[in-house]
Amino acid sequence: MGKRENVWLAVAGIVVTDDGRWLVVKKRYGGLKGKWSFPAGFVDANETVDEAVKREVLEETGINVKVDGLVGIRSGVIKEKISDNMLLFLCTPLHTDVVYQESELSDAAFKTLEELENDPASSLLIHYCAKLSNLSVLKETNDMDPGQIFNYSSYKLFF
Repeated sequence: MGKRENVWLAVAGIVVTDDGRWLVVKKRYGGLKGKWSFPAGFVDANETVDEAVKREVLEETGINVKVDGLVGIRSGVIKEKISDNMLLFLCTPLHTDVVYQESELSDAAFKTLEELENDPASSLLIHYCAKLSNLSVLKETNDMDPGQIFNYSSYKLFF
């Protein structure tokens, strides 16, 4: 589930089309209910963080993406008990046919930055990211083998 006791690890996809529209979703539940936010979810035990973001974006919106790199980290503590961490990845959509997961979402769409900035339903994170003139990207390195001592089945660096 991507949770280790009270340390949570989640991912979000900032999915941007060639013409500058962003993929956003509206959750049916939780703190972001009714707000535009990035497709996101917890990292599963059997996947790397970039695999997790591809899976979450696809599950929520039906959009396949190419992961361009890591652009940010959101880290917070909930009620002084839970370390809630999210890695934000910049992604390129391989198509724009949105088919959203109706059990979790009330809507999903590609929106312009102007639409998102002027919409009071946009999340704090979307407002913050929309103001950045460019997102600096940590790119995935080529596959590496750290040796057998740790028994990694997958191993990646982002620099």
